[in-house]
Amino acid sequence: MHHADILALDAVGQAAALRAGACSPRELVAAAIARIEALNPALNAVIHQRFEQALIEAAQPLEAAPFAGVPFLVKDLMCTTAGDPYHCGSRFLQRLAHRAAADTHLAGRYRAAGLRVLGRTNTPEFGTVTTTEPLAYGPTRNPWDLSRSPGGSSGGSAAAVASGMVAAAHGNDGGGSLRIPAAHCGLVGLKPSRGRISHAPRRGEVWLGTASDHVLSRSVRDSAALLDCTAGHLAGDPYRSAAPLRPYFQDASEDPAPLRIGVMASVPGVAGPLEPAIQAALTHTITRLEQLGHRVRISYPAVLDEPEPEHHFMRVVAAWVAHDIDEAVADLGHAPRAGDLEAHTEILYRMGKALTATDYLRAQVYLQARARTIQAWWTQGDDLLMTPTCPAPPLIGAFAATPDDPLRPLRGTAPYMAWTVPFNITGQPAISLPLAHTTQGLPLGVQFIAALGREDQLFALAGQLERAAPWATAPAMG
Repeated sequence: MHHADILALDAVGQAAALRAGACSPRELVAAAIARIEALNPALNAVIHQRFEQALIEAAQPLEAAPFAGVPFLVKDLMCTTAGDPYHCGSRFLQRLAHRAAADTHLAGRYRAAGLRVLGRTNTPEFGTVTTTEPLAYGPTRNPWDLSRSPGGSSGGSAAAVASGMVAAAHGNDGGGSLRIPAAHCGLVGLKPSRGRISHAPRRGEVWLGTASDHVLSRSVRDSAALLDCTAGHLAGDPYRSAAPLRPYFQDASEDPAPLRIGVMASVPGVAGPLEPAIQAALTHTITRLEQLGHRVRISYPAVLDEPEPEHHFMRVVAAWVAHDIDEAVADLGHAPRAGDLEAHTEILYRMGKALTATDYLRAQVYLQARARTIQAWWTQGDDLLMTPTCPAPPLIGAFAATPDDPLRPLRGTAPYMAWTVPFNITGQPAISLPLAHTTQGLPLGVQFIAALGREDQLFALAGQLERAAPWATAPAMG
């Protein structure tokens, strides 16, 4: 088997090919590097290369780990890899040439799984928007249409996986940042339950527990098998999700018993109608679910129709952005200079600094009460909720800040997070699956949300849908 053919497999398939001796780990890593070098000038997905280290690591004997020798990429946000640049999409950290001192717990889990980290991927500044166009590194482009965004904030990782640079790549999701790029790039994007993957050692939670790490992948089984490698409660973690009863990989491999699935076919906060392409995606998926024996009906948490009155979620984000910038200042001994922060980040930073402790607690109390009301729906007979993931991918530059409108990136982001952010607030597991396309052939995602701790149900349904009608995950790139 040629190494280019092995590169086209999913991560589970690549690991099996390496174990079978179909090619050497060094050949596979070299093939992935060559593909990155060929495609990255057009896509701008990988911003920090560690090719030489990866080739050295690939020459080591293959260990008995599930993904031994498989090429991988890590998003340049939250998950640090020792000695590598860590800039969070910011010219501030870029100017100071900031490097990470240590691996996070998650990076260590990826290495223990046998993954070979080839580099780090592009992200918007501090991950606050749903497109990946930081001034520090420039825009990442969508492999399905280079004039469009792959979404954000895990846009670099999504473009890398969709273009076949690697089979899977790390990302994180504080308001939709795994699911939105998955939807825009035709990928599988699971946001795990709160507490499923530890933020150790420096964090117990991020963004009031709304942010979770995981991966973007082309197959359901990759998402499941990689969660098997990375999930687990550590001493001192503030949240704990119920431990799985069996490996997620097994859940993804077996059809579920018939599920009761509610559908939200309207826009949260405004209860407005859907765009025709999004409505068609839901209608098509409902038909398929019914053919598979599931019971589907229009039903969803009524509170989702109510707008969030005071932008409490953005207050939490602003407080964390201010905290993280101040933490970097303390670590590096330098404060941001004029122009170091993008216009919208500068405003978030000032907003975060101006918040009082009681402002933050008011946001927390409000969001936790909203979470209770949303989660109550899962106690009333339905197993899963189905919604669109987000509208079709925007054009590059559609939400760029202007001198007159410095908050345009944040305002442009809001419609893309409408269906995703409620489940960051609740901490429930949610997955975007590439089940539809627009009339122009661009990917559209459909999202499924389970009760807290029930990733098993999401993987079981996702695997069943994938087997029933396998999705094409590769746009025409090279």
